Amino acid sequence: YVSVEMVDEVQVEYYDSNTQRLIPKQDWVDQANRDKVPDYLERATENIKGIQQAFKAGMGILKQ
Repeated sequence: YVSVEMVDEVQVEYYDSNTQRLIPKQDWVDQANRDKVPDYLERATENIKGIQQAFKAGMGILKQ
């Protein structure tokens, strides 16, 4: 599972289920988020892990 977040055709975040880490791709995005929510990266990573699990479950249902 891979998730890519884009803003104005620029990649700003990337998540890969192999590493299970959300990686900011733009320094300004990382800094803006950390200024507002110091543990943003940890929270966002946990959130996307949940989305990944929901997607996996949905795909399992569709396969049936």
